[in-house]
Amino acid sequence: MLYKLLFLLLLLGLAAPRASAAPPADTVAARPGPAFDVEAATQRYLNTLTPDQKAKSDAYFEGGYWLQLWDVLYALGVAAVFLRLGLGRRVQALAERMPRPWLRRLAHIALYLLLAWALSFPLSVYEGYVREHQYGLSNQTFGEWLVDALKGLGLSVVFGSLVLLAIYAALRRTGRRGWLWATGIAMVALVLQVFVSPVFISPLFNKYTSLPAGPVRDGILSMARANGVPANNVYLFDASRQSKRISANVSGLGSTIRVSLNDNLLNRCTPAEIQAVMGHELGHYVLNHIPKMLVFFLLLIGLIFWGIDGVFHRLLGRYGPGWGITGLGDVAGLPLLVALLAVVGFLATPVFNTIIRTQEQEADSFGLNAARQPDGFATVAMKLSEYRKINPGPLEEILFFDHPSGHTRVLTAMRWKAEQVGK
Repeated sequence: MLYKLLFLLLLLGLAAPRASAAPPADTVAARPGPAFDVEAATQRYLNTLTPDQKAKSDAYFEGGYWLQLWDVLYALGVAAVFLRLGLGRRVQALAERMPRPWLRRLAHIALYLLLAWALSFPLSVYEGYVREHQYGLSNQTFGEWLVDALKGLGLSVVFGSLVLLAIYAALRRTGRRGWLWATGIAMVALVLQVFVSPVFISPLFNKYTSLPAGPVRDGILSMARANGVPANNVYLFDASRQSKRISANVSGLGSTIRVSLNDNLLNRCTPAEIQAVMGHELGHYVLNHIPKMLVFFLLLIGLIFWGIDGVFHRLLGRYGPGWGITGLGDVAGLPLLVALLAVVGFLATPVFNTIIRTQEQEADSFGLNAARQPDGFATVAMKLSEYRKINPGPLEEILFFDHPSGHTRVLTAMRWKAEQVGK
């Protein structure tokens, strides 16, 4: 972990913003022509962010780098409480009261998930509530935030317990091929989650209604039809009850696919900005990003499980008896498995980020061609700088950004504008 700390310090030292001259900001939406300077037009947009706004945005986003590290260290601490301090043995003793073996394993898993959530609660409060209020991003009272957190806990305990029960059944029966079966079960669970989420999960946290008839809805549906998207409805959800963030998404799979935008986007953005955002979201559908993402995740999850399998068995041989773990298929080893997943997931973050960021860049290009709103795209990218660092260093963007940075998005829009507007 010392190596990771030193690496992070070095990275922050290298993460200087891209240098560029600051031309006069007399007009932001400069019209393209023979003398249209893409870099200068980009910089004019970046200059609309005040120094205080930029400092606040940078501090929020860079603080997230350290939180990723603290999440891993906290996960290791939670695992130590179960394995070294004996909480796991107490959970085992309670679960043994159940009459059947599978019920004992299910009870053990559910108790672990509940207790791990409770141990992680202080960090969750800071990340999800305190910090969001410090930076003016949250609209929730603590009670409202807690209700949402408890809903998430309920879903995790009910469905997570069943998925883990299936994984442990496979691990007990398939020996050293268990990682392969675990990958398959995890992917089936992920596909089911993606399929049911728009219909059964998301409505537990927000109210979804049809976007009211009018120019905004008509424009989105017209753009969808023009690009072969079989959409006859656009959904609006009340994200303002939780946050000030503007957002839209394509969710679901097959018959449950939905194109949705939140009320912050509708209320805080211009028609051109909404068109630009929704063109991007339609791009995810047209470019088949959800199925492609599932394939990428299948490969990555398989590699992660394969690597963890080897490490788990080495630790089991050395510490298993002291920790009360008899084998990979023993649910008593769940804290160790989760800790290893946290470490490997942290190390693989740049890979996950690159996969997602690449798809987002593809959707950006599609959205510019579909909506033909480069200035709307640029101004909404600046609004997203409320919680995303606007101008990171190149290496910083590669490692820590799961979306293109604001600088990259504005530059992309200005390049499109220089090539396309007026043709």
